[in-house]
Amino acid sequence: MSVQFGRWNFEGQPPAPDYFEKVSVTLAPYGPDSNESYSKGNVRILYRAFHATKESRREKQPCISPSGTVITWDGRLDNRADLISALRDSATINSTDVSIVAAAYEKWGPNCLGKLIGDWALSIWNPSEHSVLLAKDPIGTKHLYYSFDDKQLTWSTILDPLVLFAGRTFDICGEYIAGWFATMYPAAHLTPYVDIHAVPPCSSVLLQPGKHIIGKYWNFDPGKRIRYRTDAEYEEHFRSALAAAVQRRLRSDSPVLAELSGGIDSSSIVCMGDTVIDRGAAECPRLDTISWFDDSYDHLEPDTNELHWICKVEQKRKRTGHHINLRELKAKEVGLQKSFTSEFDNDRFAVTPIPNGNPPEIVKRYATHMISQGYRVTLSGIGGSEFMGDGVPTPTPEIQNLLTRARFVIFAHQLKAWAKKMRKSQISLLLEAVRGFFFAVSVEEVSKDIPSTPWLHPGFVRHNYAAFCGYPIKVKLFGSLPSFQHNIAKLEYLRRVLAYSIHSPELLREIRYPYFDRDFLEFIYAVPREQIVHLGQRRFLMKRALVGIVPNELLNRRRKTFVPPEPAKDTSTEWPSQLEVGLQIAGGSAGIIDPDRFGEALRKARRDEIAPIESLKRTLTLESWLRHLGTKQLIGERGQGTAVKGAYIPGVCRKPNSLAS
Repeated sequence: MSVQFGRWNFEGQPPAPDYFEKVSVTLAPYGPDSNESYSKGNVRILYRAFHATKESRREKQPCISPSGTVITWDGRLDNRADLISALRDSATINSTDVSIVAAAYEKWGPNCLGKLIGDWALSIWNPSEHSVLLAKDPIGTKHLYYSFDDKQLTWSTILDPLVLFAGRTFDICGEYIAGWFATMYPAAHLTPYVDIHAVPPCSSVLLQPGKHIIGKYWNFDPGKRIRYRTDAEYEEHFRSALAAAVQRRLRSDSPVLAELSGGIDSSSIVCMGDTVIDRGAAECPRLDTISWFDDSYDHLEPDTNELHWICKVEQKRKRTGHHINLRELKAKEVGLQKSFTSEFDNDRFAVTPIPNGNPPEIVKRYATHMISQGYRVTLSGIGGSEFMGDGVPTPTPEIQNLLTRARFVIFAHQLKAWAKKMRKSQISLLLEAVRGFFFAVSVEEVSKDIPSTPWLHPGFVRHNYAAFCGYPIKVKLFGSLPSFQHNIAKLEYLRRVLAYSIHSPELLREIRYPYFDRDFLEFIYAVPREQIVHLGQRRFLMKRALVGIVPNELLNRRRKTFVPPEPAKDTSTEWPSQLEVGLQIAGGSAGIIDPDRFGEALRKARRDEIAPIESLKRTLTLESWLRHLGTKQLIGERGQGTAVKGAYIPGVCRKPNSLAS
């Protein structure tokens, strides 16, 4: 998780003398292992390393190629051997990742981007063409932001310096706020600031004075098909693809820490990691685990405590990992009074609406353990459930596939079989599948409070309707298979999750995601849908393929429905009064919130009447964050109008008003 920053002055005014010094200080906590730079003419690039592989310790960045091109790279190159073979005249087995990328760019130019497999973000300054090329890996596991005007271009893997040292105020992006409000995950190409952009996943951005071109350099092939004669062949391919995905992410010169939750996704990563290590194919000293669990309801339903399942994996690997009891942590936090402004500490900048107060106790425990054991890399199981067929088994994608390919005989047989298995009528299953061709549906869970949030300005909601609905998709009848369209929609959602997850210096690490491996996803997208989810059987292929690798108890685990008892009223958070909130609402000035209606909802909450609680909490967080930006003089002063593009619409939204008493 190294960081980079660059600025290209288009012959305009140079930055203040201490500009780069302040930027370097901001980047320092994220890249403690080196402090390097490139400076020539009106271009300056900063780089700070966070080493996670033995090759990265030999890198010198920014890397200058023989032709004078300057490349700055934050990433891990997984197909090193293939690229070294193709670049045998300019790369060897001892070459660093960035030098291989530089050689690839020298040979293929921008076409090299589609050949780079791994997690990465890079910038390429080309002096001969007077251009900057920015790009990220296909999934978007790394961050890269940029802003530009007619005087300069600035880019960075950390958003903070682009905001803090711009020397100007910003308009807030209404679409970002809408996406954050409804799902917590705005579109991956957005930032909260209108004039600061995020490089989209799987894309490159070419920038020159007066030119700004965004284009896809690669994409998943909707026409790719993998068909075998037997189930055993699918299982073997699954095992080899997952093993390769895990092996690539075990490349580290320090111990690797895997998050083991007790679910099948994280357990599969750990068990497959052990298999790879036992084969002698891993490049890491060892693989350890960290787990958190909650035993609050053991007396009511022991199955809710994941520790039982965590121990099954630990017993198989004959090693106990580090455990964190969430019940004990929650007990320590009970009684701590919190005001609605306490989520954002004015002495510490919050670049997004993610609260930046004191880190939760679990983060402190996690960080302390990592530092004490020298971990720099963690493995995450995010992404497994979305692509492996988790949740309630549904025939919808399979039925849609058969309809679009006019395979009516198989369609009739499968529809009958699914209806019998699910104890539903064939008509209801058919209507559910057909409905997807006519109505757009979101693959993510949108906040149920949104329809009952009367204090949001109608114009703001209408202008950003797609973001509020979680960017729903309508399945296309022609073109790629509906199951492929569903997979891409899920991937877009996960890209938004990754884009929203910002780096934290309190928990400094490189997070790796085996289920986001490009080759692994290509395999999953190309196999028949009925291999992923069979008649009433979720994770059909995964469970078959991992027999003997993952404990059978986990593969055959049946989750029980459990509704925890109604908790006692949370006394740690009191709803603020009119006096605490104040007369001027920043969200009202921005054209997002109707202060009168918001005030009424708050009064209902204070009286314990029915109110959309989650939306109220989200609104208070937004209000606190907007005020936080105001104190930093990064947006318009409260009371004078906080500009939010896509929010205030004259004639639709009312002018700011005071909070009714």
